[in-house]
Amino acid sequence: MPDLPRNLSENEQLMLDKMKKSQPVLWINPNKTDQLPQNHSFTFQHVLEAEKRLKRFSRYIQVVFPETQKLQGIIESKIIEIPNMKPFIEKNANKKLLGKLLLKCDHELAVSGSIKARGGIYEVLKFAEQCAIQHGIIKETDDYSQFAGEEFQKLFSRYKIAVGSTGNLGLSIGIMAAKLGFQVTVHMSKDAKEWKKNLLREKGVQVIEYESDYSLAVEEGRKQAEKDPMCHFVDDENSIDLFSGYAVAALRLKKQLEDLKIPVDQEHPLFVYLPCGVGGGPGGVAYGLKALYKEHVHIFFGEPTESPCMLLGMMTGLHDQISVDDIGLTNRTEADGLAVGRPSKFVGKLMEPILSGCYTVEDAFLFESLKEMVRREGIFMEPSSHASVFGPIQLLKEGKDYLKEQGLIERFDQATHILWGTGGNMVPQEQRDSYLNKTLR
Repeated sequence: MPDLPRNLSENEQLMLDKMKKSQPVLWINPNKTDQLPQNHSFTFQHVLEAEKRLKRFSRYIQVVFPETQKLQGIIESKIIEIPNMKPFIEKNANKKLLGKLLLKCDHELAVSGSIKARGGIYEVLKFAEQCAIQHGIIKETDDYSQFAGEEFQKLFSRYKIAVGSTGNLGLSIGIMAAKLGFQVTVHMSKDAKEWKKNLLREKGVQVIEYESDYSLAVEEGRKQAEKDPMCHFVDDENSIDLFSGYAVAALRLKKQLEDLKIPVDQEHPLFVYLPCGVGGGPGGVAYGLKALYKEHVHIFFGEPTESPCMLLGMMTGLHDQISVDDIGLTNRTEADGLAVGRPSKFVGKLMEPILSGCYTVEDAFLFESLKEMVRREGIFMEPSSHASVFGPIQLLKEGKDYLKEQGLIERFDQATHILWGTGGNMVPQEQRDSYLNKTLR
């Protein structure tokens, strides 16, 4: 293992030993200050600009994706209460879960069916806008439904867009970029599901497969793109544009909670549980929520026991300088979107003052939860999404000290818990049946 820049506490050393044995853990972030990072290249202004740009493009989105017309071309998901999952969580935690239990339904997002839709689609749209303005065929004040026209398709066909992905980011980039007329290449790791590769090819996207993991797919994609001045590489590990698009979710969630008359304040804490791979999607959401709710929101990232890259990077302070294979883990998980061995340093550094903690979850639980969510709520989400369901279980089992230190125990009955769905509605029926019949325990 690489040399650590800081000493691990006795508790963290014990946790590292458990992680090496692929056992579930809950790590509480000792660096949390509830303040947004200062003197950083990313600011909340980026998020506000992203929301404005997505509104400009809403006319175009409605034209090319008619399923978005109900929301006037805004790609957003609903938030719903899931009371029937409470007994399942309580049984696994052996404790009562007080407060409201909600599900943010990003597994149903239009166009590409996952949390990656906002960030991936946003970065593609921003690049398209820049090209069109540079070539003098659009102004910001124009009607953006013109982007569906032949002149734009002809222009974009001269440009290339590339991305490295385990699946869902590739879908959002591929579907949107191909629709606009770009030449698109998705570099996919071995963890990516076959149906995702097939769907991209059907959309006219070139898919390059790698026998190695996500990090190599990104690295190779980046190298190839650097050689081509007409190619824009979407860098999931370092992109400010992707992160901006993800963070827009927080602005919209705030309005949804207000519409439901659910307060978030000192007396009504908000707990949010997000599945985490390289970190961009959950990191963007976390940044936006912390900007809006400050110390009243408590955010936890969930990762597979074999792929706890963000937890490992943040706990050791090494970020992208350490990989899960450095502690003997395989990085093999059925949660393909979370199969990442090395986290984003860009995201990890941003999360240092924001994140409450990280926890890990076994694949067996993901499938158990998947079946229970279908049985109890009639909702299907892919395995990765169910890392969120384990969040309140780990908090109830292992997080008593955190709740006590934060003065939350006496207000826990007035809390709101949000499980963040990350993918699911594009999964073919055959694959769904396979998941529903799978048992790992």
